[in-house]
Amino acid sequence: MPKISLKGAAMPASPIRKLVPFAEAAKKKGTRVYHLNIGQPDILTPQVALDAVKNANIKVLEYARSEGSEEYRTKLTHYYKKHQINVSHQDIIITTGGSEALLFTLGSIADAGDEIIIPEPFYANYNSFSNANTLKIVPVISSIDDGFALPPIDEFEKLITPKTKAILICNPGNPTGYLYSKEEISKLKEIVLKHDLFLIADEVYREFVYDGLKYHSVMAEEGLDQHAIMIDSVSKRYSMCGARIGCVVSKNKEVIASVLRYSQARLSPPTYELIAAEAALDTPDSYFVEVLKEYTLRRKTLIDGLKSIEGVKVASPKGAFYCVVELPVQDADDFAQWLLEKFSDNNETVMVAPASGFYTAKERGKKQVRIAYVLNQKDLIRSVELLKLALEQYNA
Repeated sequence: MPKISLKGAAMPASPIRKLVPFAEAAKKKGTRVYHLNIGQPDILTPQVALDAVKNANIKVLEYARSEGSEEYRTKLTHYYKKHQINVSHQDIIITTGGSEALLFTLGSIADAGDEIIIPEPFYANYNSFSNANTLKIVPVISSIDDGFALPPIDEFEKLITPKTKAILICNPGNPTGYLYSKEEISKLKEIVLKHDLFLIADEVYREFVYDGLKYHSVMAEEGLDQHAIMIDSVSKRYSMCGARIGCVVSKNKEVIASVLRYSQARLSPPTYELIAAEAALDTPDSYFVEVLKEYTLRRKTLIDGLKSIEGVKVASPKGAFYCVVELPVQDADDFAQWLLEKFSDNNETVMVAPASGFYTAKERGKKQVRIAYVLNQKDLIRSVELLKLALEQYNA
């Protein structure tokens, strides 16, 4: 029998989705599953975006431009300006989701065997994108004990080799909810300039920042024009995960030209989704005020609830809508599967994402899970109750 490629065999399963068959089996038995495993908001998508698709008078569903329409990219520059990001439409390539944006970026800046330094734990699909480009992730370890703060810069410096091409961060962070300060971004700026590296920032959660803190983009840093690359997406900002519209933003013309060639190879981003994304930019600021108020309440409900469970350790997130939780178990993967296969209370259970998939060395996240607080307050309260009961039963 012919064999698949080594990189195909090495492609990791998603820790966020790999337990789906067990969740589906539980539902077929009549069990209600509270999904804390995936960042799928229940916030309503802006009506203006849905109406734009519904009212589009299209007779022929044509290809879009490979880089996205000039109208949409120009409109994006006005949105970015509100966040102190001054770019032109020529600095933006529209992609099929933030995932494709990162895939094309890594393909554009690094060759097989090159290395990307990433603070760990990190979004699990960074592993997949790196594997697809035959790159090596070199982790710099952050800790739950200090809220997953940026490790000391000398820890980054120790890891830099002739193969190092970039430092990649997620700000605010998935899965940790950590928000990098301006001072931390400045420290990263110093090291990428010193070693002539790229600084890639996945900034799709910029709207979700708490406690009066401020988001600071790598694109707002002076002197980083040739080094900074921003990854963005409409998925979380407008609760449009299914739209699959993202972008790469950089003032480095060689990077943009290369990403464009990748974009031309896949022809174009999807037309209806582009229509929705462009219309979504007309969403009033009041939408984000209400969304942030709701997530602030959900964060407090979840974090307070988790801290009340004996043996649980959690880092309070400063942004996004995730937290990493350390549980009083020896194997969080086994516990997460057990929740779906063997536990229920009044025909209800919870689904979490084992954190081992957010680390390069799985044993580092062996006792941890990622929880997304994308459910309403009532469901979050019930989810914490179920988690507490489950831990008691599992450890008994």
